[in-house]
Amino acid sequence: MDRKHQIAKLAAEKLYDADRASQMLGMTIESIAPGSARVTMRVRPDMVNGHGICHGGLVFTLADSAFALACNSHGDNTFAAGAAIEFLAPGREGDLLTASASERWRAGRSGIYEIEVRNDRGEAIALFRGRSHQVTGRLVDE
Repeated sequence: MDRKHQIAKLAAEKLYDADRASQMLGMTIESIAPGSARVTMRVRPDMVNGHGICHGGLVFTLADSAFALACNSHGDNTFAAGAAIEFLAPGREGDLLTASASERWRAGRSGIYEIEVRNDRGEAIALFRGRSHQVTGRLVDE
């Protein structure tokens, strides 16, 4: 494993270890690499809304968690500066949702990331776009 991948892995471990929300929701980091991350979450009965589908806020949270891992994967302290989501189809109880985050652009202290959320049947559930901003300090030392 090269140093950039080691930094991405260490950053993901550090973030996830302190991320009580993602842990409580049962999220699992499936993969991490510089500028990308894949995170899964099983839709439990306590995650459905009054329409019997996965609460949109939880789909957003899954995508946001993958975004956080991807934008911090270079080892810099990086936060969301903005995000938007488009819901395409409902997540259902029992579905395993996968959020795949990709870095689309990164320059200076800013970045743009796209996150696609799919169910275990490969159906697109949501598209999320996040804008990141790097602040002072490093999450992981080089």
